[in-house]
Amino acid sequence: MRFVYLFLYGISTFFSSTIHPTLHQFKVAIQKDFNDCNLIKKLLLTRLILGLVFKYAKPLKEPTNLLVEGTFVDIILTTLPILSEEEQDLIAATPAHPAGLYALYASCLAANLVEQLWNFAWPATIAFLHPSLLPVAVMGFCTKVAVIAGGPLVGKLLDLFPRVPAYNFLTTVQVKRGDSGFCSTVISWVAGMIIQAHMARASLETSVLMCPWFIILVLAGAVEKLSGVALGVAVERDWVVLLAGTNRPIALAEANAILSRINLLCEIAGASLFGILLSKYETVICLKLATAFMMWAWPVVIGLTWLTNKLSCGVLDRAKCLQTCLDISMAAIKHGWNEYMQLPVLPASIAYVLLCFNVVLAPGGLMTAFLTQHGLSPSLIGGFSCLCAFMGVGATFMSAQMVKQLGILKAGAAGLILQASFLTMAVGVYWSGALSRQTALLFFLGFIVLSRLGHMSYEVVGSQILQTGIPASKANLIGATEVSVASLAESVIFGVVIIANDISHFGFLAMLSLLSVVGTAWMFCRWLAKTTDVQTSLFSF
Repeated sequence: MRFVYLFLYGISTFFSSTIHPTLHQFKVAIQKDFNDCNLIKKLLLTRLILGLVFKYAKPLKEPTNLLVEGTFVDIILTTLPILSEEEQDLIAATPAHPAGLYALYASCLAANLVEQLWNFAWPATIAFLHPSLLPVAVMGFCTKVAVIAGGPLVGKLLDLFPRVPAYNFLTTVQVKRGDSGFCSTVISWVAGMIIQAHMARASLETSVLMCPWFIILVLAGAVEKLSGVALGVAVERDWVVLLAGTNRPIALAEANAILSRINLLCEIAGASLFGILLSKYETVICLKLATAFMMWAWPVVIGLTWLTNKLSCGVLDRAKCLQTCLDISMAAIKHGWNEYMQLPVLPASIAYVLLCFNVVLAPGGLMTAFLTQHGLSPSLIGGFSCLCAFMGVGATFMSAQMVKQLGILKAGAAGLILQASFLTMAVGVYWSGALSRQTALLFFLGFIVLSRLGHMSYEVVGSQILQTGIPASKANLIGATEVSVASLAESVIFGVVIIANDISHFGFLAMLSLLSVVGTAWMFCRWLAKTTDVQTSLFSF
């Protein structure tokens, strides 16, 4: 390509013999920074065109009484200014719609706080009812199956309908369930049945799995999870790109980091709040307070969503032709999978999917149930979740420095290697057989906490890798399909947990989680070692 530019430079020099001397700054710019290909291309083509025009179109100058040749060139040069590197960096770091971004952050804060509160509440309360991981695993498996089946379909619908009305509808579905489901009467019904179950203290497996409250909870959880996936994809793969600016990479990276911090801070607040409530009040009172808080947050999220679009001058508005809605069926789901498989950054997405096999050595429902049945107090369990989230917040800052020092792809590899290393030590502590002692248990949890540094580093970096490689017109479709593939991975591990639901099999489940993370790091590093044209064109090394 450089030889092409040199050839154009020689031709333009020949044709520019009659051009005003101010064009000499083109030559200076080229000699000063030959590596800036985009700028050079614009300068060379402009010079070549002007040289041709003034070489062969001089007879037009007198009869039309146009501006003299030199003045015209001066005007062209003043209307096409050359920005310095500092000015280009400033533009790249400035969001296109900063006020809209702030409103989006506030909306995500309210929505994520509700979600994280419930994500800690339901496994903790169910773990008190049954001495195994089975109820938590069954509910997790059913919600993942719902996302696998409906993820591409919901993503296709999001790409078809106007953004704000679709977002508000899904928020209403999510917040009106209990995790946020169906309607307020169902919230009371589900909460009431869980309360009744705590009063009855059912002990048999069938008495829990076949209870009406548990069946309703599973169905409502599936609907809520599907809505939550769609909302998350819309914000992280579509809205934030529009508000930050598609051609402003620094602003987009900062927006991604802030969204991750908001999610992690909400995880800290949700786990801490419910952990404190469980340590001070009965489970029934805690469920009532959590339900009331969820209902209160719903109008706040709706209002902030409307404000986001208003402050961004309607950038989220779009008119959609509904004729394609006739194709919403199995064909739409198949289309989503086909588009996903053609991703130019598919290995980076597969790495994210493989990490989803690690549902045991991570803060979540299974870990909460394991620690509850291991005898840890709710405050300690909440503290573990908070520390994991704090590590995630630190990772959002660490990942930015890693990208600057290593580049975006090598930073992702470093995060995966870091996570695999700490989880290896955690599993080593578990298999040492000393987990019955409090000190060994704390070391086990400490290594898991440290592993969140690597996990969240890759999550932040991986988000930007995928945002760069996914076309804007297919962001929701491909994003929802990716989450469906991730849910498939999680459903597999939840299926294994259903089979090996006894607490004594936790070591086997932990080893499966470790192997998934180690395999992810190996696969990503192998992809990174084989540099392709796609990697070179999309990312800097």
